[in-house]
Amino acid sequence: MEYLAIVVIVFTFFQLVVSLVNLLFGQKRQYTTDRNCLVSVLIPARNEENNITNILTDLLEQDYFNIEIIVFDDQSSDKTPEKVMLFAEKNSGIQLIRSEGLPEGWLGKNYACHSLARKAGGEYLLFLDADVRVKDGLISGAVARADHLNTGLISVFPKQEMVSTGESLTVPLMKYILLTLLPLILVRKSHFSTLSAANGQFMFFNAQTYKKLLPHLKMKDRKVEDIEIARYLKKSGVRIACLASDKNISCRMYHSFSEAVDGFAKNVNMFFGNSYFLSLMFWLITTLGFVPVLISYGITGLVFYLAAVICIRTAVSIAGNEPVIRNILLAVFQQFVLLIIIARSIRLKLKKQYIWKGRKLA
Repeated sequence: MEYLAIVVIVFTFFQLVVSLVNLLFGQKRQYTTDRNCLVSVLIPARNEENNITNILTDLLEQDYFNIEIIVFDDQSSDKTPEKVMLFAEKNSGIQLIRSEGLPEGWLGKNYACHSLARKAGGEYLLFLDADVRVKDGLISGAVARADHLNTGLISVFPKQEMVSTGESLTVPLMKYILLTLLPLILVRKSHFSTLSAANGQFMFFNAQTYKKLLPHLKMKDRKVEDIEIARYLKKSGVRIACLASDKNISCRMYHSFSEAVDGFAKNVNMFFGNSYFLSLMFWLITTLGFVPVLISYGITGLVFYLAAVICIRTAVSIAGNEPVIRNILLAVFQQFVLLIIIARSIRLKLKKQYIWKGRKLA
């Protein structure tokens, strides 16, 4: 039992160090630039009538004016294209592309992004999900950061808006896993492709790099294309950067517990190298690790262990721009929700029943 306790303590110490690195080296420095190059803002949209008006309004109010906005209507069955056209009729900088159907071998979002890039004329390509909200400084800051750091890709995890308890039990798990396993500063500093991270909600590419490597074409059938693209770019010698949060972009990813579980079930295993064994080991250590610690080192050892766990949760919450106290209070419940998500992912994998926005994913 003492051996298990040592494993738990070593892993917890690793998580603590990684979370503190992500807190202390959060890459939140703001850069400035006098350049005014064209940025193509590219939005894949499928049944986004409740969100598309908000993101287009936000973009038109940006302090960076040299942008073109292109929306790809991915066979929406709602009023998404009509709402885009209302904006396009009043603003020549907005275009709508209508899908003519999903080609064989493609996943919907990947094909939408590839199609958008083919129409884009900007020096930079900014892929945004339709459900994000953006503020002034987002695009100008991205241009300045990309120029200063000479990156081919910058990706950002938006601040996650959580309204219901079900969202608070699920959504923070993504950043908890990421920010305790991967120091994001190494995404930019290291040449190892395994040290990669990205979020498809915000992907800011150098256009020359994108059109040379055609990442969405290369990953046309991948469910978790953002991380795969980040690894592909690093393998190709391209410098990338990933930020845990940015005050100028936010998103309400999901609107219910079940929606969030299904959403994370399709990509949770990617954090663990597509190994369900590792994902289950992560869950066991981070959920039941207190048992061998208590048996081997008593109350004193347990107190120090729990203090480390609270420090980890605090560092992750601050680095990820999430509510600290709420995440600490819900930590135990979030851990059991993580098991539900992993189990759901295994079940869907075995039955090959990944469904998202009305489409079956391979």
